[in-house]
Amino acid sequence: MTRSRSRVLVGALFAAGILVGAVGCTAYETPLEAQAPASPAAKASTGAVPAPRALTQEQAQAALITPGDLGEPWGATQGAATWRDGVLKANTDAPDCRRLLDALYTDDVFGKEARPRAVTGLDDPLDQAQLRYQVLGLDPADVDRTLAWMKTLPKKCGTFTAVTERGAVRSGQVTEAALPAIGDARQGLRVTLAGQTAGGEPTVLTLDVVVVRLGDDAITFTHGGLGEISADATSAVAQVGLSRLDGIEKQGRVQV
Repeated sequence: MTRSRSRVLVGALFAAGILVGAVGCTAYETPLEAQAPASPAAKASTGAVPAPRALTQEQAQAALITPGDLGEPWGATQGAATWRDGVLKANTDAPDCRRLLDALYTDDVFGKEARPRAVTGLDDPLDQAQLRYQVLGLDPADVDRTLAWMKTLPKKCGTFTAVTERGAVRSGQVTEAALPAIGDARQGLRVTLAGQTAGGEPTVLTLDVVVVRLGDDAITFTHGGLGEISADATSAVAQVGLSRLDGIEKQGRVQV
């Protein structure tokens, strides 16, 4: 994604009022001046707080982002990007780095048994960028274990070497990707895999991978391509996704 295109994406989200940070506080944080203490009578009448419900498949589907959230040229995916098999289908001697590559290739950071699940893919054909976005209902402890593992990767996989199925050598690097303070827990990584094309031209695949937990639910997505990938755009996708998930959760509680 080019810088100009990323500015259009982020600007569109701000204009639509989607970026929760644009109003000075997130949907999950109440300003201190608004946090008036409840009266004893109010506390007595409140009663027990109902346990949160797990997302249904329909609710998870409704919490997905859409091409309309990102604007042109983003649209529904036309299939797996050519660089997915050519670059991500690779092996390395470092176990954690191999696990990361496998997770990126299969889009299964939490494993195939994680349910319920809703998935969408979006493409930017101009910049050969692709977004793979998922909504899951998971045990918070399982999500937090995955987040804790991801947090170790900038150290464990700061630099590593991978070899693709076609024998191409790739220089890998993992760094932490800054995210806004949204959800209950979060982790972002930027993964780069540098090498050469069959014609000897230098090429770099950049992938941002993000996981954010909100209660018993989570979103995870990868945002990547062979061009420039904007960190601001990745943060914007995380914010709009959490805002929508929060709205779906609140609707579910009202319907209980």
